[in-house]
Formats: sequence, C-alpha cells, structure tokens
Amino acid sequence: MTRIKCCGMTRVEDALLAARLGADAIGLVFTARSKRQVTMARARQIAAAMPPFVASVALFMDDDASLVRQVIDQIQPTLLQFHGGETDGWCMQFGRPFLKAIAMGEGAAALPRLRDYPHAAGLLLDGHDPGEAGGSGKAFDWSLLPTDLAQPVILAGGLHPGNVGQAVRAARPWAVDVASGIEISPGIKDAAKMAAFIAAVRRSALARDGH
Repeated sequence: MTRIKCCGMTRVEDALLAARLGADAIGLVFTARSKRQVTMARARQIAAAMPPFVASVALFMDDDASLVRQVIDQIQPTLLQFHGGETDGWCMQFGRPFLKAIAMGEGAAALPRLRDYPHAAGLLLDGHDPGEAGGSGKAFDWSLLPTDLAQPVILAGGLHPGNVGQAVRAARPWAVDVASGIEISPGIKDAAKMAAFIAAVRRSALARDGH
C-alpha cells in the first residue's frame, strides 16, 4: 500500500482531517525559507493532536543545527526531513531517522545525488530545482526513478488529485508527499482536495496490486 504524507500543516483542524482521511504522516515546516513555516507553539499543538500511528515529520532546509535540536526537544517529531545541501553526516548528527529530499528539477543530472545519503531512512524526490524550497508544485519525469535503491522512495512535486493515481502506477513509490496540491493557499488545506487526493492514491494502489 502506498503511504501518504500531507505536508505544510499550519492548522490543527487540517492535520486532524488528514489523519481521519487516512494519511500516514503530516509534515511541519520550520525553515523560514518556506511560505508554510509553522510557529513552534502551533507545531506543538498539531503534533499533540495527532492520533496513534500518524507520524509527524519536521522539515528543514539548510537551517542551523540549534533549530533542529530545539524542534526535536519541543515537538518530538517521528522523522526529520532535510531539503537543502545538508550532507549525510550532517543529517546523522541528531541521532534521529531522517528523510533527505533530492531536487529533481534538473532531471537525470540529479540521479547521482541519490547515492549520497546511505544513512537516510528514505529519499524524497521533489520536482523543484536545486536550491529552491519544496512545495513548489513542480513535477518531474517519474520514469527517472531508479528501481535499485536500497531506501524507500517518496514521490513529491506537482502531485494533485488529478495526477497522483498515474504517478503511483508509473513510479510505484513507497509513499507520496503533497502540499500545494491540496491547498487553498500556502499552509491552508482544502478538505475536498485532501479527500480526493487520498482516495485517488488508495484506488490506484489497489489497482496496481491487482485487487
């Protein structure tokens, strides 16, 4: 079954709805470079409201290690996610499982970077260009996804209810990650889009697995 992460949460009610609809994880963005940056106080409220078995993921992009440690201390996220030029060793210093985002905007030229993070719990392939923040709504060529990676692959970038089913069937990722595709505006989620997105993933995964 393809897992689902709904990212860029800034409101408790949106995160709770994602959980009720069947999302496996919600994302909290702490980097100031993002339009979806959440305050520490709000992030605590959202994380505390999550029911069992729904993971919270804290997202950073070339931020100071002190911020990462503050978030770990105050929010206790399930996973860390790094979107910038952080090295494998830098990401490892916190002693927490982490996802590393790889900017796929330059296409096949980005593929060698997938081998640079052997300690990542998973690799998140996003459609933006190197140096840009995630959540851009840009897609990339899903056929580029290699099939021989040791780590789970999370597909992101330009996904929405109308194309995520095709993406799941074409790329067969471990998980999909969505932000702009389920929003009214950055950080404010649309209930109907969220429901349609999650339903589309579930349908395509069942069809792919022959059920």
